[in-house]
Amino acid sequence: MTAIRYLCLGLPLLAVLAAARWDRDRNARAAALLSFVAAAVGVAVLHELARSTGWYTFAPVHGAYRELPVDLWIGWAALWGPLPVLLRRVLPLPVALGLLGWLDAVTMPALAPLLRLGPDWLAGEAVGLLGVALPAQLLGRWSARRRHLRARVLLQTGLFGVLLLWFLPTVTFTLTDGSWARLGDLTVSGALLLAQLALLPAVPALAAVREFAVRGGGTPYPWDPPRRLVTTGPYAFLANPMQTGAVALLLLTALVTGSLPLVGCAALAVAFGVAVAGPHEAYDLESRYGARWRDHRLRVRPWWPRWRPYLPGEPAVLWLDDGCGPCSGLRRFLDRRGPVNLVIVPAARYPYGVLWRAGYAGGDGHAERGVAAVARALEHLHFGWAWLGWLLRLPGVTWLAQVVTDAMIAPPHPARPG
Repeated sequence: MTAIRYLCLGLPLLAVLAAARWDRDRNARAAALLSFVAAAVGVAVLHELARSTGWYTFAPVHGAYRELPVDLWIGWAALWGPLPVLLRRVLPLPVALGLLGWLDAVTMPALAPLLRLGPDWLAGEAVGLLGVALPAQLLGRWSARRRHLRARVLLQTGLFGVLLLWFLPTVTFTLTDGSWARLGDLTVSGALLLAQLALLPAVPALAAVREFAVRGGGTPYPWDPPRRLVTTGPYAFLANPMQTGAVALLLLTALVTGSLPLVGCAALAVAFGVAVAGPHEAYDLESRYGARWRDHRLRVRPWWPRWRPYLPGEPAVLWLDDGCGPCSGLRRFLDRRGPVNLVIVPAARYPYGVLWRAGYAGGDGHAERGVAAVARALEHLHFGWAWLGWLLRLPGVTWLAQVVTDAMIAPPHPARPG
């Protein structure tokens, strides 16, 4: 079995190194690394499913994580992640998936007695190819080619969410103490309270991810960053909302599961951000944006939010219909709170034709309509109202809020320019 384990680790890694030497594109190599992380986390999830369904089991061996041999885990992730990404020019996606399925069908029965296959192992293989290999390939290939920005941001968000909220705590519990069992003991009201507490740091973090995409043209992955400096949305209040949200969620998970080592993981994340990621990010942004970034960094802190946003530059514009009762009420609400760098203009003066709902245009030209426009306007008030605006702009929430608004508050109506 030792020789089999060496081969399962060594051959895939040698193939990845050879493919990386053949494809020297920096974007492709960074995308291959991301696909490896996605495949590794996905294989860990697949293994947990296999343990509960009986698709396959491994013989007890040293060097295993939750009965999964680590060397097989790494080799498996290398095959399902970076290798086909680096060979994408000669292996189209359907061909790559077909070859991976064929390779597993041939080699998995040959891994006995290390690997014991259940009667439905081919069903597990299909789930793995569609649920792990396919997303890892899409993420890697789209990232290498810088295509399908919103789709790859969505895949990254799912990956980092699973990594933060399931994989890292599970590894910590396996190696030290703590357990998911305490979550199962929560009452319905306790679970609802926990979900609400988790939303507090999660909403700004998710809004920041979306801001990277829609205002910056990039992703949270350090080697696929925004192409423009992002200082709006949560970044008008906090310099690193994603890192702060991740640490807060780790601490909340530690509290609920009773894991002191997970508190240590959160502390290490802060230390890494301060000592490693922070200086690297500062150097990168300083070299790319110079005085604009320095000005923003002097006024926006990295770990504690401002109460009012810092929004320099051209003012944003919000168009509201003065003849609409709810719109007039909204205008009075905003005026009383002194929005920062926001000009409210009658919808009759909208310069681009007929405006059927409230409209918003940022100083950078970013535009929103309806509830999303109002949510953007809330970002010009204090942090509490901005948080509500970020919540309103989450996928699905915006649609639901717009349906309710159209049906019960202010239906769409034309406001023609005068």
